[in-house]
Amino acid sequence: MADPVMLGMDANALADAVAFAEASDCGWPRTMHTDAGEYVGTAYLQEQPPHNEVLGAVQPRGPTAGLVIRRGQIAAQWGDVQRPDMTFSVAKSYLAVLTGVAVQDGLIEDVGTAVRLTPGVGSELADYFSGDQNGDITWQHLLQQTSEWSGTLWGKPDTVDANRQTDAGAEVDNSLKGTFRERHAPGVFWEYNDVRVNLLALCLLHAFRRPLREVLAERIMEPIGASPTWNWLAYANAQAEIDGRLLPSVPGGGHWGGGLVISTLDHARFGYLILRGGTWDGQRILDRRWIDAMAAPCPLNPHYGYMWWLNSNGDQCPDAPHSCLYAAGAGGNVIWIDRSNDLVAVCRWTAKDKIGALLGKITRAVVA
Repeated sequence: MADPVMLGMDANALADAVAFAEASDCGWPRTMHTDAGEYVGTAYLQEQPPHNEVLGAVQPRGPTAGLVIRRGQIAAQWGDVQRPDMTFSVAKSYLAVLTGVAVQDGLIEDVGTAVRLTPGVGSELADYFSGDQNGDITWQHLLQQTSEWSGTLWGKPDTVDANRQTDAGAEVDNSLKGTFRERHAPGVFWEYNDVRVNLLALCLLHAFRRPLREVLAERIMEPIGASPTWNWLAYANAQAEIDGRLLPSVPGGGHWGGGLVISTLDHARFGYLILRGGTWDGQRILDRRWIDAMAAPCPLNPHYGYMWWLNSNGDQCPDAPHSCLYAAGAGGNVIWIDRSNDLVAVCRWTAKDKIGALLGKITRAVVA
């Protein structure tokens, strides 16, 4: 760990931020189950049976942890940064990066085209992308959560997340989650919907024709020097037959178990790749244009890009530049990218109402 002062940070202010983080555990049970035995991934959403059925593996969590990288070096850390933990919807941002890899490889010609017209995807997933409601859905719709896709995937209907977080304001109202609403045409309504995110993962599986974990390891994690401790776990029933093989289709979070299990350090490496515009040690890994595309605000939601959240208007952290973007998952899991200050922060198991304050403290510790 480097001397914060040599990295242009106020050591006392940074120490105060670390102390604040250590005192701001999210409060989720370490077992990941409530006293009543319900998985916390569905309990915090007040999800009702049968939709709260857990489909993937669940593991106990560690205590709060995190680190701050400034100018490519670790300026501060707290907790066990090497412990692999569930990370929930931070996985969505990894899916966005894999979509960029598919675009680079020519597997997706243009994210603005209909998914059903994508070779190797549209024909095999025709049942998912047909009819008036689903036929015109594009890759961009899926990336921006504006697809309004209608259907059931891995036993979960899209309606389980109907009316869930239909904006990205600081105050999220999920009281109507799972209740009926009329669907709109693709591209005219924004809604945070995990079933549709899992559909994007299935589409990418058909595009790559390989498990997404293998693609992520080969194209992203190994080149950036990530540890071998991370994993991406599919639901028990999430398999697709491709070229005569049954391949796992991973979810974009841990809503129903499974998902990306990864350490704070490996998250930081991933975040630093984004901070550096897709390069690592001088090697181009991800097209800079895709980095910019992921950070471009959705016309229907200025706080959201391609499965990355944006600090538009300072809504997440008023003290940080509005150009910041971040990956976020339930339980207070965040990868924060501050390109203006050459800074990456990773927070694990931080209380939701403390995240903005913590990021503000970290930002204010930058003095040069």
